[in-house]
Amino acid sequence: MDEIRGDEIQGDEIRGTARGTAPVPLSVLDLVTVGQGRTASQALRTGVEIARLAERRGFHRYWVAEHHSMPGVASSSPAVILAHTAAHTERIRLGSGGVMLPNHAPLVIAEQFGTLEAMAPGRIDLGLGRAPGTDGATAAALRRTDRLNEGADDFPQQLMELTRFLDDDFPDGHPYARIHAVPGPVQATSEGGVQSPARPPLWLLGSSGFSARLAGMLGLPFAFAHHFSAQNTVPALELYRDSFRPSTVLDAPYALIGVAALAADDEREARRQVLTGALSMLRLRTGRPGLVPTPEEAEAYAFSPMEREFVDGWLVNIVHGTADEVRTGLDDLAKRTGADELMITANAHGGEARLRSYGLIADAYGLPGA
Repeated sequence: MDEIRGDEIQGDEIRGTARGTAPVPLSVLDLVTVGQGRTASQALRTGVEIARLAERRGFHRYWVAEHHSMPGVASSSPAVILAHTAAHTERIRLGSGGVMLPNHAPLVIAEQFGTLEAMAPGRIDLGLGRAPGTDGATAAALRRTDRLNEGADDFPQQLMELTRFLDDDFPDGHPYARIHAVPGPVQATSEGGVQSPARPPLWLLGSSGFSARLAGMLGLPFAFAHHFSAQNTVPALELYRDSFRPSTVLDAPYALIGVAALAADDEREARRQVLTGALSMLRLRTGRPGLVPTPEEAEAYAFSPMEREFVDGWLVNIVHGTADEVRTGLDDLAKRTGADELMITANAHGGEARLRSYGLIADAYGLPGA
């Protein structure tokens, strides 16, 4: 596979800076969750509030993740959400964590993120995954085909095509050589053009070894989904580092991990809040996706022994408790994994609990803007 160029991208656009007493840069992953009794409009407004809080308190980036056909997750259109968020923020990096590349034509993604880059120059990240972000039937509807394995198997080829569109550098004779993603570099090479040739940095996302190895081979930054694949985190990061080849994008590996974490004013309240997300995940995994339940419903739910085993296993990997307890858990995780950045996702029924959590974590690390 050809090298990923990204000639105008510098490592400084990828690497974050740790603030306060945090061991590594802290960022936010938002699933734009919708709780029972809440609307998608309210969830999206909360997302903007979280992004603004994150910017004010010194979090490095705010990403949203592509999901489909899930009533409790309103992040089906990352590019649309990011455009809205860009209009309400000024400095924080914004990106996808991620866009599921097999679901879309590479040219469409290049156009969408070229537009975002034009809206918020120097602030956009393009994180890419090869999973569908949904069930097989929905993936088939998105892709207009039931040959879903091809999407994952063709991921490296799709990635290279997307990169060519972003860099506007298909070789002469290629069928797409005369096709240009706009906004994009072609505007800088057109007569009288002044468009910046810069483009969003590419990140590869994963929950196993495939994207870890590919990101390393291409010299790209890597984001691992520790929040739902914790048992694979350390092996995947080791594989990424062992596979890494310096590139024009990065001279050394850079890996962040997504971390489920929620802080509250006391341990009991933190437990109540994370239980809502655990019950929501249980229902999703058993084919009953819905809105995120209230804390009262989650506490009253009669778990079967098998369901209790799932929920307990799920909660083990969520860092939760008081602000000090969450800080200790995040510190330990950063040390154990060697992650270069922690991207925190706080899943709960209501936006108030999520906003409170990010504020408490910022306070615990002495981040600015209190």
